[in-house]
Amino acid sequence: MGRTSKTQIDKAPAPQKIKPLMGYVLVEPTAAETHTLSGIILPESAQEKPAMGTVISIGSDLIMNGGKVMAAPVSVGDKVYFKKWGGDEIKVNGKELKLVKFDDLIAIVEG
Repeated sequence: MGRTSKTQIDKAPAPQKIKPLMGYVLVEPTAAETHTLSGIILPESAQEKPAMGTVISIGSDLIMNGGKVMAAPVSVGDKVYFKKWGGDEIKVNGKELKLVKFDDLIAIVEG
């Protein structure tokens, strides 16, 4: 049998780092509720889409028509609410994340 060199050994892919483009933030949504308050287990089809998450990366400020600049309204680590159907879902390193426009962010959770 032939010997396997170190260069032939399959390596796990390096973790991806995502940097949103201008006017977007990358949010890790909170987990969907799997039980009701009374303890009933919800099937996946009946679970609410999460509309809250933690900001994990921020794109550069948005340059609007007329040259006005819209600065990012949040910071990395902020817990935010975003429009329920806002943002685009992506999968990075096995995690479901959302790319959300600045305009689709609706609140910062304080405290």
